[in-house]
Amino acid sequence: MAEFHLVTEWRIEAPLAQVCDVISHCLYWPQWWKGVEKVEEFDPGDVDGIGSLRRFTWRGRLPYRLTFDLRVTRAVPLSLLEGRASGEVEGVGRWRFSNDGGVTMVRYEWHVCTNRLWMNVIAPIARPLFKWNHDQVMRQGAEGMARLLNARLVSLVHS
Repeated sequence: MAEFHLVTEWRIEAPLAQVCDVISHCLYWPQWWKGVEKVEEFDPGDVDGIGSLRRFTWRGRLPYRLTFDLRVTRAVPLSLLEGRASGEVEGVGRWRFSNDGGVTMVRYEWHVCTNRLWMNVIAPIARPLFKWNHDQVMRQGAEGMARLLNARLVSLVHS
């Protein structure tokens, strides 16, 4: 399996509560996030969404799709949302939120291993392309959220 630890930070001029709400309601992501083709809910989880299970289908700029399930494992209102992925990728995705002077900082950490044979075979040479594709999808998310909230995207950083 190929392992990836990808970090993206968005800074957006929008209220923290609005940004957290948009991220928390992932069933609506396909309406504003170009890279998200479909989100299906299998279990809504508890009142805070803990235990919820959703299946995501993503498509980036490269000609392939990824489908995986994500179960929410932690949620701290206005601060943190974390889930465990299984399927074509396995690992942890973590959203962290903070606000400073009207600018909300969104940090997404994606630490996963791929389960698709073809990805694992070509990962030694294609790793930069896979990272670039992920970065493009995250850019689409930041830009889509800014449009949705009629807010200015202050910065976007990938590491």
